[in-house]
Amino acid sequence: MIRHPGSGVHMPSFGGASEWINSDPLAPEELRGRTVLVNFWMLICINWLRQEFYVRVWSRAFRDDGLVVIGVHTPEFSFEHEAGLVRAATARHEIDYPVAVDNEYAIWSAFANRYWPALYFIDGDGLIRHEHFGEGRYEESERVIQRLLGVERAPVSAEGQGLEAAADWDNLRSPETYLGYARAELQTSPEQLVLNTWALAGDWSSDPESVTLDEPGGSIRIRFHARDAHLVLAAGAGAEVPFRVQLDGEPPGDSRGVDVDEDGRGVLGDGRLYGLVRQQGPVLERTLEIVFLEPGARAYAFTFG
Repeated sequence: MIRHPGSGVHMPSFGGASEWINSDPLAPEELRGRTVLVNFWMLICINWLRQEFYVRVWSRAFRDDGLVVIGVHTPEFSFEHEAGLVRAATARHEIDYPVAVDNEYAIWSAFANRYWPALYFIDGDGLIRHEHFGEGRYEESERVIQRLLGVERAPVSAEGQGLEAAADWDNLRSPETYLGYARAELQTSPEQLVLNTWALAGDWSSDPESVTLDEPGGSIRIRFHARDAHLVLAAGAGAEVPFRVQLDGEPPGDSRGVDVDEDGRGVLGDGRLYGLVRQQGPVLERTLEIVFLEPGARAYAFTFG
């Protein structure tokens, strides 16, 4: 989604940030004369991960031309309030531009933002000249950056890898699926799975955001149709929970995601998005099962690509 706010909308303050990463606190007045790109994100968002690749490339490509990129991390889930996880995410994704930690939604509210991810394009007078919400339209966004900078060159040529790779939109037939009872839908029993339904097996407890495994050996199954399948997971502080992934009852082999091996083995550590499946060859409807070998795993939401 794109909005063109035109002139007269000034960039709000970043004063509500609880912490800054890669920078001292920044204020709109000290950014005058610079083109600024503000990117709202959360560390578990697959849409942001696929977009952030481009934001990172732009930051490096146009830094010497006067572009300043500012990330604003506004959390969705409770565990994302841990600043250490935000710092780990910036390091994992090689983000070297300033990031404001917006745990209280102060900056989010100042911008009247409603979306993850969101991009705001600000000119040298501090006026918001363009907005983009969600993924896509990367060439158009880059043209806006170049126009605000007063430069003209061929679009940056780059392609994301791993979790940052573009989704296979033509084969994406499964929606984001929340597991906590506040937003859970289409839960069923393991024996009655059909496309886009999910089921628990074992001893689980539920809260508004997530389901938590209370005894070893519990599993989550989901029937999906997409090239990629991911799951937002967390565990207790410092805990590690080994898990095993199967596709249609077999190890994933070459269709493993970035966080499992060919036998489907993985380890849950920090709270983040885990890549479980990337189908190779034809994209088919499959049953994904994740078995956790120890208690303490908290599962929040499936996303697909």
